[in-house]
Formats: sequence, structure tokens, C-alpha cells
Amino acid sequence: MPHAEWIGAEEARMRLGVRPQTLYAYVSRGRVQVRPDPTDPRRSLYRAADIAALQQRKSRSRKISEVAEGAISWGEPVLASAIMTVSGGRLYYRGRDALELAEFETLEGVARLLRGGHGAALKRTDRPAPPEGPDMRSRAFLALARRAGSDPPALGRNPLALAVEAATLLDVMTDAVAGEVGGGAIHNRLARAWGLGPGGPGADLIRRTLVLLADHELNASAFAARVAASTGASLAASALAGLSALSGPRHGGAPAALRNLIDECRRAGPAAAVAARLAEERALPGFGHPLYPDGDPRAAALLARFDPPPEFEALRRVAERASGLAPNVDFALTALSESLGLPEDAPFALFAIARCAGWIAHAIEQGQTGALIRPRARYVGPDVG
Repeated sequence: MPHAEWIGAEEARMRLGVRPQTLYAYVSRGRVQVRPDPTDPRRSLYRAADIAALQQRKSRSRKISEVAEGAISWGEPVLASAIMTVSGGRLYYRGRDALELAEFETLEGVARLLRGGHGAALKRTDRPAPPEGPDMRSRAFLALARRAGSDPPALGRNPLALAVEAATLLDVMTDAVAGEVGGGAIHNRLARAWGLGPGGPGADLIRRTLVLLADHELNASAFAARVAASTGASLAASALAGLSALSGPRHGGAPAALRNLIDECRRAGPAAAVAARLAEERALPGFGHPLYPDGDPRAAALLARFDPPPEFEALRRVAERASGLAPNVDFALTALSESLGLPEDAPFALFAIARCAGWIAHAIEQGQTGALIRPRARYVGPDVG
């Protein structure tokens, strides 16, 4: 029998009155801690105190301030947007199924769709040579910062002028990552820079990845971009705000955490590495996603197109069996980069270039509302007055 502090999945679901997918979502959000059952490694145990806390939260009435605070962390929607949504376990860009778009569309085409702008290709403005830097991440920051310091505010600008500026910014990001000013489709330019050659299977995998990563609703970096845009800042400044948020280890830094887990698997074996993580109540980077209790469709779409390296496939089998969590897009992105032999910081670079399309779309949409994003803080400090 499990210790009283830990209960099985069936009892946990019964206490909460939820389906298995919902329980797994609580785990992936960090609301419920999980560990392997010492008597049966195929089963998982859930911390009873976490289940009780969720029961209490569900049963009590919540004040408006509590609802607002909870909305900030995977809670209820907090603003209106026509750009992207998740429905029925799939993601849609302005009503178009992103998985279907990934079959044929380019990042440039998806960027136009996301910002709801001009339907045809736009002529980009001339661009200077990308800044020098020790790596792709540094060059991307420097390139956007240079534009943010000189581009005019977006507030009140002509929509077509903003569309041209938006298309140019995607090229600026690509120039910075590729290390040179180039032309042609972004996925082919990246494939050429990384030694894959344009037009081949590797370039097509990059294209699919860029399309599937272009936007993901109101994530941390998109929200940061919208906050900057609400002040009237330039598109480059808003994109720089998004890039800054993406750089954090809990957002765009997830592939680095997954590589650490892969290193642990190489040293101890995947079964021991995963068991140790779960026993220590540490996260399994690359697995589970709060918005997709049945599995991240972006990951499934990418993993169906290539064979992950053996160490990734071994980790996938063990982690799914031990935790019940499916691979997310961070796992697929990192495995794809390893499979194609891309540079170590390629996952971040791909994420940044793709998501830049979404940041710009959110910045334009936010600017169109004319509203400043300025929430109030609920003061919890020492008594005053």
C-alpha cells in the first residue's frame, strides 16, 4: 500500500472528479507532484496534500481579486485577440488549422496571416549587415536593439508601412542568425547557413518548425510584446521585449534543460534518470503541456516527419511510461536539431525567428486597440496609513 501522503491516480481523480487528462494537466502545470510507485514502476503516485489543495480551491468561492491573480498563471483569458487560439487539442491561426498550414505554408506567409495584413508578398526595405556577436542569440538581441533604438513609434503609423516594417524585421532576425544579409525564403536561408542546402528535406523540416512555432496565444513573450506595444513603442522594441522574455529558462530556455536531462540519461540510463527526477519532484523538461492534456499536436506533427536520435527516443519511451506525459514541442525541436546536426543554439534561434512573427502580430493588434496595458497590484506589504 502507498504511504498515506501519496495516492494512486484513480483515487486522485475520484477526489477531484476529473478525467485522467485533467490530472496530467495539473501535473504538467506543477500543481500536483508525482513520483513512481515503488511497488509498481508502471504506475505513478500523486501527493495527497496537492490533491486536497485543489479540492479546497474548487470548493470555495473566489474573490474577484483572486480570479484576476489566477488568470495571470494559466488561468482564464485576460484580453481579446483574433490572432490565435487552441481548441479541441489543436491550434488555429486566425481560424486556419496550423497543422494543415505546416504542410505547405512558409513563415512569411503565416506572418502575413497572423497580422491580418496584406495578402501578397511585400517588398522589404534595404538592410545593413547584421551585427557581429559570439553566437546567434547575441546577434539577434543586437539586431533588434539596433532597430529599436532608431525605428519610429508604431502608434498612428500607416498600416501598410507597418506591414513592410514587420516583414523587414523578420529578415533582420534571419540575417542575424544566418550571419549575413540574404534573400529567398527564410527556411532556405537558415538551411543554407547551417550547411543543409536549400530545398532539401532538412530545409522542409525547418519550414514546418517555423510555421508551427509562429505563435501560441498569450504566452509570456507575446504578452511582453503587447505590453511594450501598448505604450506606442516601435515594432522592433515590442519584438525585443518578446525576445527578452523568450530568453528565460522557463520559456525559450527549455531545450537547454532538456539537453541536461539527456546528459543525465547518458550517464545513468533513461530509466534511472527519469526515476530520480520524479523521486526528487523535479520537472521533466520536454514533456507535458498545460494546454494539451492529450499531447502537444505540434510535437506530434514534427516527430512524425523524422527519426529522433536514439537517446531521445529512449527517453521518450521511459518518460511517457513513468509520467503519462507526452513529448511537447521543446522535445521535438531539440530532437530535430540534433538529428539535423544543427548548432547548439539552433533551437532558440528557430524559436526566436518563428515567434517574432507572432510578437509583431500581437504588437500591431495591441496598437489597434489604443489601450495601455496597466494592471493594478494587490498590495501585500506592511500596513500603511
